Amino acid sequence: MSIAPAEKGKSMRSRQPKQLLLAFFGEHVVDQDVPPLRASSLIEVLEGAGVAAPATRATLDRMVQRGLLTRERRGREILFSLTEEGGAVLREATERVRGPHPFQPHGTGWTLVTFTVPEDQRTLRHRLRSALTWEGFAPLRDGLWLAPGEVDLDAALEPLRADLPAAAITAFHARELPGYAMADNVRAAWDIEKIRDEHLAFIDTWSAASTAAEAGSPLSARAMLVADWLALLGTDPRLPRAFMDDDWPADRSYEVYWAARNALDEASTRQFTALTADGTQRRAS
Repeated sequence: MSIAPAEKGKSMRSRQPKQLLLAFFGEHVVDQDVPPLRASSLIEVLEGAGVAAPATRATLDRMVQRGLLTRERRGREILFSLTEEGGAVLREATERVRGPHPFQPHGTGWTLVTFTVPEDQRTLRHRLRSALTWEGFAPLRDGLWLAPGEVDLDAALEPLRADLPAAAITAFHARELPGYAMADNVRAAWDIEKIRDEHLAFIDTWSAASTAAEAGSPLSARAMLVADWLALLGTDPRLPRAFMDDDWPADRSYEVYWAARNALDEASTRQFTALTADGTQRRAS
């Protein structure tokens, strides 16, 4: 099968400011000895990725309210830092973002989850559903969520632990029985062709040298790349290859991602170092 996303109308989904900021902080800030970052620097990076300044400011405000970032004012500058919760969210994603097998399930069999969260806690329900989706879960039927392999739910749900009601989650690890093939259930839970399209769109976008060249800077391009990669990882649930055809594009996506990342690494790291050094000098003066 040839890769021709443009001919089939495939395109990368729009990059949201929060995705770009999480990508930026995940690449350059989490677990690094980095001083607080100026709002103007973050705005500049996202402007290079096509996000207007008001949208970036509004997203930074929401991330502060959500507890992912802290904000402080020093003189005329507004500075942002990752919180412990923000760092935990990004660390949870790091293994898959940087790992060698991001599209393979961990272990065998299937993990099943049901949960009960009161209707009046809609924000918590949304956060829980998002956490499950990131781990590869999809709703199968009647409140039953299914994911391939042996999912580490303790790690996946750690950022939510303090907010979840007691006994809100029931989980099992299971294997399919002979005569009860999973293929129909897999296709009922996941849109396989949509997942394929997302891979092909990623490959088409980041195989083109023009994608990074059209960004405002190497830092902006790297944030765009990692934001797109996070979106793809959130779409692909790591289904066993037995359910995919021989031309499944996940391996090509992995190769394209690392080629683009390696190409941007030196220039974006140099630019980030200059950005933080400039901020330190401004505050010292």
